[in-house]
Amino acid sequence: MRRPRVGVTRPPLVAALAAVLAAALLLTGCGGWATTHHKPGTSHEEATGGTGTLLTARDESGHRLRELPAAEAPTVRVETRPDTEGGWNVHLTVERFRFTPDSAGGAALPGRGHARLLIDGREAGRLYSPWGYVPAGTRTLTVRLHADDHTAWAVAGAPVQATVSLDGAAPPSPAPQPRPTATGRTLDITVSGSTVQPPPSRVELKKGDRLTLRVTSDRADTLHVHGYDRELPLSPGNPATLTLTADRTGLFEVETHESGLLLTQLVVR
Repeated sequence: MRRPRVGVTRPPLVAALAAVLAAALLLTGCGGWATTHHKPGTSHEEATGGTGTLLTARDESGHRLRELPAAEAPTVRVETRPDTEGGWNVHLTVERFRFTPDSAGGAALPGRGHARLLIDGREAGRLYSPWGYVPAGTRTLTVRLHADDHTAWAVAGAPVQATVSLDGAAPPSPAPQPRPTATGRTLDITVSGSTVQPPPSRVELKKGDRLTLRVTSDRADTLHVHGYDRELPLSPGNPATLTLTADRTGLFEVETHESGLLLTQLVVR
């Protein structure tokens, strides 16, 4: 005699719970925002995430403030450095905070979010990392820390932020290096015993000028240009030539090593 098959059935409540659990696993397993994104039907600024106290006060851009105790709140410091092509590079140093671009728009979680840049009091962009840039002409830069839900982190009713003043003008670009002129000056000097002709004097040069020293000595010696560390051996009765580009500013003496005679002084401006 054949026994009838017995089917396994689940109570309706168990089946419903299993379906809910499967849906939750599906959301979290696919990289969904089950723990960070706001609930459907709520705005970004209403997604509390269980962090801080959402205040009614708003900043000048309309974002509500999210109050935290000072000991738990993030902090930010701003450094700016001139960019060689104009404007300023911005670097942020934060504490109790990390940038979370992947969960922007989600719930406000402790120590997470992004920064907003206010240039001369007007919001001009966001930062999702410690580095940024502001254009030339900026007079005042404020960096404010926001939660993922776009509320502004606050302490004692004031946003967590840092402000630096800039000069408002484009930072100076490096001065272009002068090119040597196609033709330069030539200075003829004759050394006879302890006599130098023409008598030692100052030669005025502009930075980038080219100067040729042509020296004739009655004894073996060495010509030395101080500051440029250029030397030239001198042999009796034979003109020796040294050409240099005046690429350093200041006062530089030209003398002989053995006899210790001052031949001339170079003034480069």
